Amino acid sequence: MTSSMATVSYIGATILFILSLGGLAHPETARRGNLFGMIGMALAVIATVFGPQVSAGGLPWIIIALLIGAGVGLYAAKKVQMTQMPELVALMHSLVGLAACLVGFASYIDTSTVFPTAAEKTIHEVEIYIGIFIGAVTFSGSLIAFGKLSGKIGGKPLLLPARHILNLVGLVLVILLGNWFLNTHSTGVGMTLLLLMTVIALAFGVHMVMAIGGADMPVVVSMLNSYSGWAAAATGFMLSNDLLIVVGALVGSSGAILSYIMCRAMNRNFLSVIAGGFGTGGGAPSAAAGGAEPAGEVSPISAVETAELLRDARNVVIVPGYGMAVAQAQHVVCEIVKILRDKGVTVRFAIHPVAGRMPGHMNVLLAEAKVPYDIVLEMDEINEDFPDTDVAIVIGANDIVNPAAQEDPASPIAGMPVLEVWKAKTSIVMKRSMASGYAGVDNPLFYKENNRMLFGDARKMLDEVLGALNA
Repeated sequence: MTSSMATVSYIGATILFILSLGGLAHPETARRGNLFGMIGMALAVIATVFGPQVSAGGLPWIIIALLIGAGVGLYAAKKVQMTQMPELVALMHSLVGLAACLVGFASYIDTSTVFPTAAEKTIHEVEIYIGIFIGAVTFSGSLIAFGKLSGKIGGKPLLLPARHILNLVGLVLVILLGNWFLNTHSTGVGMTLLLLMTVIALAFGVHMVMAIGGADMPVVVSMLNSYSGWAAAATGFMLSNDLLIVVGALVGSSGAILSYIMCRAMNRNFLSVIAGGFGTGGGAPSAAAGGAEPAGEVSPISAVETAELLRDARNVVIVPGYGMAVAQAQHVVCEIVKILRDKGVTVRFAIHPVAGRMPGHMNVLLAEAKVPYDIVLEMDEINEDFPDTDVAIVIGANDIVNPAAQEDPASPIAGMPVLEVWKAKTSIVMKRSMASGYAGVDNPLFYKENNRMLFGDARKMLDEVLGALNA
C-alpha cells in the first residue's frame, strides 16, 4: 500500500470513528455506531499493517500478534458475562496504558530516527516522557479499578496520611526527572530516568484509584477511559501517526465529558473524587454514616402480592440496579413488562446515570433483553412523574433511590440527584437483605410507610412474580 493510499485510509477511518461516536449517543443508533467503529478499526489496521512503514520482514510477526489478539478478543466476547463488563472495560484500559509505555521505551531506544535539529529531538523526547507517564498511570490505575470492580479489592477508599503531600512530592519528582531526562546525552542515563519516572507514575496510579471509594467507581471507569484516550494520542505523537492522535483525542475528550456528566449526577466535583471518594467494601447494614438514623418499620411483601399490585396498577416505573445485573434478571423483567403492557398498564424504566458499575450499564442490559428503547427514560425525564405512578419497583438498586440525599443534610450523599421513587403511591424494593449500597449509607426508603421490601434473589423473586401474573 502506497503512502497516499494509507493516508486516504486513515482519513476514512477517522470519519468512521466520528460517526461511531455519534451513533453511540443514542440506543437506537448504537448498533450502527458499533458497526462504523468496527469498519473504521479494520480499515486503520489494514492501512497500518500493509502501509509503507512496515517492512516485509516484520509483517509475519505483526500478523501473528493480530491473530493472538483476535483470538483473545473472540474468547472474551463469548465468555465474559454482562455483569463482568465493567471490569473487562477497566482491563482493556490497562492494556492501552501498557501499550503507550512500551511504545515510549521502544521509541527512545530506536536509533534509526534522525532529527534535523535539536529542537525536534527535544520535542520527541517530551512526547516520549509524557506518553510513558500517562500510560503508566492508566495501566496501574486501571488494574486497581479492575480489582475493585471484580471484588478482588475492597471498595473502601484507602486514605493515607498526608496523601495530598505524597501526590505533590511525586509530581515534583516527575518534573525534576523530566528536566534531567531532557538534558542528558547518555541513552543509559535517560533510560534509567524513564524507569524511575515510570515507577513513580505506577505508584501514583495505584494510590489515586485506591483512594477512590466504591460509590465513585462509575466516575473512575469514565475517567480511565479518558486517560486511555490521551495515552493513545501520546502514542500517536511518538509514532508520528495522525490517526492515533485524532482517535486518542476523540476518546480522551469524550471520556472527560462523560466523567463530568457522572460527577454532576452524583453531586460531586472531579477533584473531590480524585482526592478521595466515598464508599465501602459494601454491604454491612450500617447506619447513615454521619446522618440521622432511619425511623420506622420495614414492611415485607411477597411475590404474589407484588404481582397483584402490578396487575391493578395503571402506571408502573421500574428502576434497575446492579442487583438486576448480578441476578441476570433482565430477561424476566422484559417478560413481565410484556404481560403488563398487554393488559394496558403503562410501564417505563427509570435509569440513573450512575446505576451499575459503569456508565450505561443498565441501558446495555435492557437492550440485550430487547426492551423497547422508547420506554427507557433517563432520570431527568421521569423524576417528575413519580407522584402519578401507582407502583415503582426497584430491582437491586440502593444509593440512586436514597431519599437521604434530599432529606438529610448530614448524609455523605446529601445533594446527590436521585430517583424519587418514594413519591409513588407504592414503592417495592427488591433486595437480598437490608445491606447498604456501595456508598455504605443506610437507606431511609426501606422504612417509609408506602414502601414494601421483597427480599430474595432478584431472578427467583421475579420468576415468582411472572408466574403469578400468568396465573
